[in-house]
Amino acid sequence: MELRHLHYFIAVAEELHFSRAAQRLHISQPPLSQQIRGLEDELGVRLFERTKRQVQLTEAGKVFLERSYGVLAQLDRAIAVTQRIGRGEIGRLAIGFVDSAMYTLLPEILRVFREQFPALELQLHELTTQEQIQALHHKQVDIGIVRSAISELGLSVECFLPESLVLALPQTHPLSAQTQLSLSTLASESFILFPAKMGPVFYEQIINLCQQAGFRPQVAQEAVQMQTIVGLVAAGLGIAIVPASLQNFHRSGVIYRPLQEQIPKTGLYLAWRQHDSSPAVRAFLGLARKTTRGESNRDDTRGS
Repeated sequence: MELRHLHYFIAVAEELHFSRAAQRLHISQPPLSQQIRGLEDELGVRLFERTKRQVQLTEAGKVFLERSYGVLAQLDRAIAVTQRIGRGEIGRLAIGFVDSAMYTLLPEILRVFREQFPALELQLHELTTQEQIQALHHKQVDIGIVRSAISELGLSVECFLPESLVLALPQTHPLSAQTQLSLSTLASESFILFPAKMGPVFYEQIINLCQQAGFRPQVAQEAVQMQTIVGLVAAGLGIAIVPASLQNFHRSGVIYRPLQEQIPKTGLYLAWRQHDSSPAVRAFLGLARKTTRGESNRDDTRGS
């Protein structure tokens, strides 16, 4: 028995007329009659009572019609679910992110993604860059949003949101009156840094910037969370070089100043398993790229 046999049977059962059913199915009547007889032979029961004047369903035919409707309805549901999974609309997507990502476009990306895929289970995990690398390898997260251009076997990495670095100072700091600062003036300052073991690339970037200015920073304190770093700056424990998006974290007692030097940009990077063909992963990557491109175009418009 094939699926078309159910469609043939349902057409005859609803029309109770072989000629009309054949017209509805866009086939000729003799092949339709043969298909119905073949179906009855396979089932071993008569589905229709035929006379020269009329066609009627047998009791077995009535039950088979009801069950046939159910089979086709289940098939339609299975097709719909399969198509939605194929489009990434349902299922599960686990995303890792560094805490500073929440001061950028990430909340907007998540909001739009949730609106577009309301049936998709979205799991968010705040993790350091190193923790995300391990979580990606162990399939605990599907996408990572990290703070550095990691080079890791088996992972694809793409910068989707470049941003500048700025200096965070206590509001009462003697240098706070200046609108722009040179790194060379900070040689005697105490620095608050992100731990090297948690984000070695970002850590080395800060160290290298200071060394290019002629000194190695005096590390007074390390902190894993960017908002903690800013809090420690507010407490007067030191200064910090942080991504410009941290300025969106409104913390009293802290001011931000640009640096005079040509500072290489940092940025947020998307990371995912190279051979992950999940539609949900592709959908999120596409939305993140589209959102950041749109923001970049608006920035260009505002600057012109």
